[in-house]
Amino acid sequence: MPAGVFPGKSYPLGATVYTGGANFSIFSKNAEKMELLLFNLADNSEPARVITLDAKRNRTFYYWHVYVPGLTAGQIYAWRAHGPWAPEEGLRFDGDKVLLDPYSRCIVKPKAYDRIAAFEPGDNCSQALKCVVVDSSDYDWEGDVHPKHSYSETIIYEMHVGGFTRNPNSGVSLERQGTYAGVIDKIPYLKKLGVTAVELLPIHQFDEMDAPLGHENYWGYSTIGFFAPHSGYAASGDKLGPVNEFRDMVKALHKADIEVILDVVFNHTAEGDHRGPTMSFRGLENSAYYILEKEDDSRYTNFSGCGNTVNANHSIMRRLICDCLQYWVAEMHIDGFRFDLASVLSRDEEGHPLDDPPILWSIDSDPVLAGTKLIAEAWDAAGLYQVGSFSGDRFAEWNGPFRDDIRRFVKDDSGMVPIVACRILGSPDLYRRPGGEVGHCINFITCHDGFTLADLVSYNEKHNDANGEDNRDGSNNNISWNCGVEGATDDPVIDLLRLRQIKNFLAILILAQGTPMLWMGDEVRRSQRGNNNAYCQNNELGWFDWDDVENNDDLLEFLIRLIAFRRSYRIFAEEKFWRTEDDGYSPSITWHGQKLNDPDWHAESRILAYQLRHPEADERIFVILNSHWKSQLFMLPPLPVDKRWHRVMDTSLNGPDAMLMCEQAEPIHGEELPAEPRSTIILIARSCSATS
Repeated sequence: MPAGVFPGKSYPLGATVYTGGANFSIFSKNAEKMELLLFNLADNSEPARVITLDAKRNRTFYYWHVYVPGLTAGQIYAWRAHGPWAPEEGLRFDGDKVLLDPYSRCIVKPKAYDRIAAFEPGDNCSQALKCVVVDSSDYDWEGDVHPKHSYSETIIYEMHVGGFTRNPNSGVSLERQGTYAGVIDKIPYLKKLGVTAVELLPIHQFDEMDAPLGHENYWGYSTIGFFAPHSGYAASGDKLGPVNEFRDMVKALHKADIEVILDVVFNHTAEGDHRGPTMSFRGLENSAYYILEKEDDSRYTNFSGCGNTVNANHSIMRRLICDCLQYWVAEMHIDGFRFDLASVLSRDEEGHPLDDPPILWSIDSDPVLAGTKLIAEAWDAAGLYQVGSFSGDRFAEWNGPFRDDIRRFVKDDSGMVPIVACRILGSPDLYRRPGGEVGHCINFITCHDGFTLADLVSYNEKHNDANGEDNRDGSNNNISWNCGVEGATDDPVIDLLRLRQIKNFLAILILAQGTPMLWMGDEVRRSQRGNNNAYCQNNELGWFDWDDVENNDDLLEFLIRLIAFRRSYRIFAEEKFWRTEDDGYSPSITWHGQKLNDPDWHAESRILAYQLRHPEADERIFVILNSHWKSQLFMLPPLPVDKRWHRVMDTSLNGPDAMLMCEQAEPIHGEELPAEPRSTIILIARSCSATS
């Protein structure tokens, strides 16, 4: 045992600061020797100190541990694990490689960082990512509390931390562009928009070099440190800057009553397939952290589509995931998580789907996570599709069918009216569980993956040539319509049609039962010029263009008013499914066509109307959806003698008239109302005296 150090203890895992020193603990079942490396600087080509752990004194079961006096927060460290290199047995130890602690709370990147050096033979010390000791108790949260919005109150805004303010026209100071601090500067914009939660694309430390040659991994779905905020989003160059600035951002968003949801990637890591780099997990205990091919332990299963698959239901990885989620809630004050390709978590250690996956029930029942939002992308890249049937009682789900079906309806595909009615009602065909909340259905039209909303109405085909993969990447099934011209156009008729279609999409999304989610920039027609897979476009193609805010103030104001409309009516705050029959007492929805109580469910129908009623709140709303290319005439439901229908929204109108504030709503005279081609109308029942 080296002089001046002590055996330490096996818990907690990771680096833990105590008065007088720090304890380190790490898991490796098959390592023969472990070395703790201490550095003065991240760029050091050699560690300032190497502590070799003794298998008798510094190992308890499969945990290696040591206590080092005198160490404090900010100490840079890493590990080396020595053991057999036997890929055919699932063992990939390489004592030359510097490894990250899977429980590291902060990670620093040296100037000479090189992903390639992590899979080529030899020492990569100066080129490797390294860990930083963090003391979680030294931050002042100033009485921070979680907003805790119910799903029925929630409007989610999916966004990229870097891309939100990285554009020089963001108005954010140069040093804060593309950072956690930059998000703080733009909170007034989020408040004005009316969203109640931001869902952040991955902010766990990821490898920017995990991308095609000449490109950068921009989205962040290449995690290498699940406990560490991504250092590239920190404005400060300080070693602990990422941790403190992330906490500053969360605290500021909470003060604005906005929840923070993290997109977490527990389905694969940045280490890739059998040809990939040794950076952490594979060099510590390969078969515990990854699912290996049944017939060949030297290869990885690839249910993630990214080269490897996390072994989520192995006891060690299961503990890591649960510890990680608890850390982000208890220490970093996160409000919820969206699980990327969550169906991977349903697979056992051989990759077979499980009916009751231990990891999902552990998350579902965890008391630390009890007040958080849990959202599943309920499919994986190998065909396991669990939308509507994902395990657990608490998980909400991304509603992929909502996206696809509303796209088909708005672009006027046939046979969609009955399906769209189901989607508007919160998709009861998928989500009507006993006692379930309708808000557990997360509705969206667009997200980071695929076309932006502006591109959805501007392109029939993807245009991903800039990604360097010969346009092979990205989905070919976009269910889009370019309105007559592929890409940008100067034709004002086509441009107005595209704007109308965008408003139709937004109106259906915001008015439907369930929790709506918007994608960053859709409110101002942000375009990626037809690229539907901008994961490697850390440039103006992938960034929020703040000039769009002024150039598309009409659309922005439309959505601001639409969200305010939803939030002002109790009918949209219901946590149970609306009744489909009006009993005079319960919140209800009744279906109509051009004639009252006569919805047209036929295959060639492209129209639907419905009335929402909340008797207790004295609310009546009539919605007309016309995706036909011709004008259609609709009968209006009768009202009590003291009320009259008033038009709040009509997407066929331009400027502020497209969406009015409720007090500006215009009275409708007569018992019928025409709906222009490809338009959506909202009417509200108001007292006659209100407009007299």
